[in-house]
Amino acid sequence: MTDQDVAALRDIIAASDRIVVFTGAGISTESGIPDFRSPGGVWTRQTPIDFSEFMRSDAARRESWRRRFEMEPILRQAAPNRGHRAVAELVRRGKARAVITQNIDGLHQDSGIPDDRVIELHGNTTYAHCLECHQRYEIEDLRVDFERDRIVPHCACGGWVKTATVSFGQSMPVQAMQRAESETLAADLFLAIGSSLVVWPAAGFPELAKRNGARLVILNLQATGLDDIADLVLHRQIGDTLGAALDVH
Repeated sequence: MTDQDVAALRDIIAASDRIVVFTGAGISTESGIPDFRSPGGVWTRQTPIDFSEFMRSDAARRESWRRRFEMEPILRQAAPNRGHRAVAELVRRGKARAVITQNIDGLHQDSGIPDDRVIELHGNTTYAHCLECHQRYEIEDLRVDFERDRIVPHCACGGWVKTATVSFGQSMPVQAMQRAESETLAADLFLAIGSSLVVWPAAGFPELAKRNGARLVILNLQATGLDDIADLVLHRQIGDTLGAALDVH
């Protein structure tokens, strides 16, 4: 990493008053959480289960939960890394008003960012809820029953219980999308971190910010489709780069 890279990022952050941070899988892979979409990622080895399939098929529900519990040791051991801590520092300083994330791991909250500052576009896999009455359920409680009796989680109201994530074929959360759009339009700097920027509609936010007059910074190991319109593009490790720019270790 060159000193110029860090200096350029530091200067843009310093000149900004209302930053929106937008994060994708790349920030969490540095905590050991596998990427789903990239070559070699989880979805290259197993087909995602569509929401309609989850709703109509007991086998699909059972397989969905088997996969979730299989991931539990990785999720349980994962901790916020230097990149998460740097984002939390932007929030702490009052520079960043919101963190819009495509991630479902809850690591931004674990890094100290208040829950109401994190906008989760794809939900959260660290807990579950009933699809009918929205009762919350803790993953560990469901895991014990599933592994002991092979019980597919269901609610006392009769509804199916699912991780609080947005599956393929499931509607995007309206309130989260509205909040994300509002914060994007108010931003003077949109900082896109660790995202390939190909998953829509979430990937539309950085372009919206740029069209609305905000500066756009992209920090991602690989090139993205929006690199050409960004004010600064850094193909670097996220934690080291953002941590250095903000003096966070």
